[in-house]
Amino acid sequence: MAKTGAFDSDPTMVAKATELKKELQILVKAIVEEDDLNVETIDRANQTLCALKDLKLNRPVSLKLHDALACPEELRCPLSKELMRDPVIVATGQTYDRSFIQKWLIAGNRTCPRTQQVLSHTNLTPNHLIREMISKWCKSHGIQLAELVENSTEDGLTEADRKHFICLLEKMSLTLPDQKGAARELRLLTKRMPSFRALFGESLDAIPQLLNPLSESKSQHDIHPDLQEDLITTLLNLSIHESNKKLVAETPMVIPLLMKALQSGTVGTRSNAAAALFTLSALDSNKALIGKSGALKPLIDLLEEGHPQAMKDVASAIFNLCILHENKLRAVRDGAVRVIVNKIVNRIYVDELLAILAMLSSNQKVVEDLGEFGAIPCLLSIMRESSCARNKENCIAILHTVCFNDRTKWKEMREAENAYGTISQIAEYGTSRAKRKANGILDRLNRAANLTHHTA
Repeated sequence: MAKTGAFDSDPTMVAKATELKKELQILVKAIVEEDDLNVETIDRANQTLCALKDLKLNRPVSLKLHDALACPEELRCPLSKELMRDPVIVATGQTYDRSFIQKWLIAGNRTCPRTQQVLSHTNLTPNHLIREMISKWCKSHGIQLAELVENSTEDGLTEADRKHFICLLEKMSLTLPDQKGAARELRLLTKRMPSFRALFGESLDAIPQLLNPLSESKSQHDIHPDLQEDLITTLLNLSIHESNKKLVAETPMVIPLLMKALQSGTVGTRSNAAAALFTLSALDSNKALIGKSGALKPLIDLLEEGHPQAMKDVASAIFNLCILHENKLRAVRDGAVRVIVNKIVNRIYVDELLAILAMLSSNQKVVEDLGEFGAIPCLLSIMRESSCARNKENCIAILHTVCFNDRTKWKEMREAENAYGTISQIAEYGTSRAKRKANGILDRLNRAANLTHHTA
């Protein structure tokens, strides 16, 4: 008589074996009867057979067998179609396995794979309910659920990642080759992994350590251009992280170093310094801080230089900063109007610069500068040439301010109107705001003309 082992006497084990045998029968039948042999079916049969052997030898069933054991759909990752190891929730409320959604985000995607909605943020929140369900399911099927990463934390970083982060920062105080290697790696890590950006927010010393090679005491000749570009770009990557914006801007050395980077280094360095100021200025408190520091002047100087790679970032930074009234005054004082009008006359970044000029035009000094720098005929010609409704609206808004604050320009506007009917066209076909402004100009010009006629 055969001996009865633990396998034969344990009802749970017997039930699992029965389930695996049934699955194996189905798979073998499919293999035998299918004309077009499916390799995946063979693999599943092989896995199921191995699972049966593991049960007989009283070994934990491999996690790879979840497909053979009909894992519930709600426990599978929508991306991998496999049982989730570390379920996390994205901004849309959908749940994914952490490693697969991180790969999706690192690849540059900013939508939810399942719903296609744009993600309002890229934070990943652990789904403890699904994790518990997975744990129970694995336990009931004798499956050993290995951790996705040993000693992993809720932000997806391991203890080894944190130690590596600290090691990279420590290299910023070593030799130039050490600094360059660490800076390049931090640039790449903070670009690809939001969790690494967040690490800088955990210590007040992290950003000063990062920027040690650029400390203000060092002259520009002592700073390697590639090292400077990598560190400034890392600052840009950090500033993208919402919770870092205040910390980065309020770290005393950051804004002075960004200002220095605007004036020197590679074009990439200067462009990324402008982009960092633009990103940081999303907070109103940072707008004030950046404006008081004097950053508008080097931004305007860089705009005047006109590097194509830097223009968009510079214009965006100036626009964002000038939303604050005090910064409008600073920009005008620092010569923004002359530079902007010159670029617009030469049809360089017209869309962005017209928006800035329209924002600044409420200042009386700007009205005077516009006349001095020959902006009026330029704005009228843009309205005739452009098919962009927003550009026409910005032009007519600027001309409206000029018309109501500088009567010496009435004659110039009236002559252009008589020759081309530009303002009348806007009054008839422009946006609602543009129509209102155009009609206001026409009314003022007509009244002035009637007054002149009666006086004569």
